[in-house]
Amino acid sequence: MDNSWLQFWNDRYREEAYAYGTAPNVFFRKQLDKIQPAGKMLLGAEGEGRNAVYAAQKGWEVSAFDISLEGQKKALQLAALNKVQLDYQVGELPQLAFDAAPFDAIALIYAHFPPPIKSHYHQLLDSHLRAGGHLLFEAFSTSHVAHRERNDKVGGPKDLDMLFSIDELKADFSNYDALILTEQTIELNEGTKHIGTGSVIRFVGRKRE
Repeated sequence: MDNSWLQFWNDRYREEAYAYGTAPNVFFRKQLDKIQPAGKMLLGAEGEGRNAVYAAQKGWEVSAFDISLEGQKKALQLAALNKVQLDYQVGELPQLAFDAAPFDAIALIYAHFPPPIKSHYHQLLDSHLRAGGHLLFEAFSTSHVAHRERNDKVGGPKDLDMLFSIDELKADFSNYDALILTEQTIELNEGTKHIGTGSVIRFVGRKRE
């Protein structure tokens, strides 16, 4: 992976403030609350841990990963403050020590992996989810470019290839029943880096038996 990409995230998460706040993503929170009972969850590109901590508070056994050591530090600080435990690993997914398919749910919240690896990562993550398990996904869509050009504070990748389309998700997760799959324009208010109007893909899928 490009070292400049790693440096970008380490620099962002090294700041004292939480870049995207400490509250969970709204869509993630609402969808997670519908899944019962709580089981084992894996969160990808989890950054400073806001969603992982929320899941742990709701009784989930939470694993997470990111390339940023600074993100891990912030996540573990947030977990300690909230008196919950996280298994948070740092590195690239193919080298991390997750069992083959133990998870009941996987969450990808603004997990914009670089274009050369993002579909491969989706395939690897699928292999970690049990049949019948849920995938929770929210990230910026290809329509987000115009919003980013009007308002830099809304955040998100500038590279079109790092954004998502509904067709891409259908292809990458073709073995899922889509409970929700939609492109929406929403108002973001997450920390200091997601502020304003953006276009997102929201996906809740159940892996077929």
